Amino acid sequence: MLLSDYLAQAVPPGLPGLKPFIKMHGLRNHFVIFDQRVHPRALPVADIVRLCDVEAGVGAEQVLTIEAPTPAGTAGGSYARMRIFNIDGREAGACGNATRCVAHILLEESGRDELVLETGGGLLACRRAGPMAVAVTLGPILMEWEQIPLAREADTAHLPLASGPLRDGLALNIGNPHAVFLVRDLDAVDVRAVAPVIQNDPLFPEGVNVGVAEVVDSATLRLKVWERPGILTKACGTGACVAAYAARLRGLVDGNSITVHLPGGALSVELLPDGYAVMTGPVALCCFGYA
Repeated sequence: MLLSDYLAQAVPPGLPGLKPFIKMHGLRNHFVIFDQRVHPRALPVADIVRLCDVEAGVGAEQVLTIEAPTPAGTAGGSYARMRIFNIDGREAGACGNATRCVAHILLEESGRDELVLETGGGLLACRRAGPMAVAVTLGPILMEWEQIPLAREADTAHLPLASGPLRDGLALNIGNPHAVFLVRDLDAVDVRAVAPVIQNDPLFPEGVNVGVAEVVDSATLRLKVWERPGILTKACGTGACVAAYAARLRGLVDGNSITVHLPGGALSVELLPDGYAVMTGPVALCCFGYA
């Protein structure tokens, strides 16, 4: 059953001009999802901003659309295409929690145990990891300065910028750009105060997601992420992957299996030898509606 058909059964008839949506979250990272394959709707920037506004719209950290795959996606075996729009209306290339949520409803729709999802960050392999859990392979994790991208050549393993306790960071790209800072005491860092300085630094022409991570032990991290364009999110799947990668690069964790604790809950990250990462975590349904 297509998601659009499921929504038609689950939601009472809508008002003229409105389209059905599903709202989901992954570790309290909230998304409003539209199926554009059957019920397409225009999504101008003003509508995306309003939908994400908890006081004026549905309330979300991103708006997601499910669309038919492009010819390139079809050639790569993609079941569908996902597009991601931030609260300011700008399109993003990747979001791990969003991928898990969309993959879950497409796995339910198709009856499959695994599928490929086309995103702005590439073709992502997704599979069931439990009744309400999904594993997604993200990557590759890139660190060349042009790949982040940075505005000028710089050492991405030791970034030449700082804000308060955020020093000696790493720049990485996993479909979207991240700056990761490893600190001794996460609770002592006022992320809201210091992260925007990094996010808006001219070194990052496209902005950057700022991760602040504390190493708990050789297989465990605590992490907070200040996301573009300016949200202290409850969870960030891509941020968890690059934080685990950065900690291993610095020799602060052992092995390839790392648990990352975020304010919204825990994600499991498996770092693969080819620079990819498998991120596993839960998904949850919030509500259905029309907008």
